[in-house]
Amino acid sequence: MSLESMIFAAVRGIVDSRAFPDVAPEKAQPPYLTYQAVGGDAVNYVEATIPEKQNSRVQISVWAETRLAASDIGKQVEDALRTYLPLQATVLTARRSMHDPETQLRGSMQDFSFWY
Repeated sequence: MSLESMIFAAVRGIVDSRAFPDVAPEKAQPPYLTYQAVGGDAVNYVEATIPEKQNSRVQISVWAETRLAASDIGKQVEDALRTYLPLQATVLTARRSMHDPETQLRGSMQDFSFWY
C-alpha cells in the first residue's frame, strides 16, 4: 500500500473523503485537507540491501471556514494519524494557524514523520 493511500485511509472519515495529495481541486468544498511529502530520512545499509521500511516527512494542512473548525479538524487528524498503526506516526510539530487571503479560509498545518 502506498503512503498516499495509507494517509487517505487514516483521515478520509474526518473530512468526508475530501483529502487531496499536494493541492485541492479548484472547487473543493471546505472543510478539506491536503497532504504533501516534504522530505524524510533515507535508510542506507553498508551491505547494499533494500530496507524493509521507508520514512517520509509529511505536511498536512486542514482548510475550513472558521478558525475553530480548522483547529478542531486538525486535532482529529493528529489523533487519527497517531493511532493508524501502518504509518507508525511521530508528530514533529505542533499545529500552526494559517489564513488564505484569496479564499478567506482558515487553516491548520502540522508535520508528521511516517515509517511505513
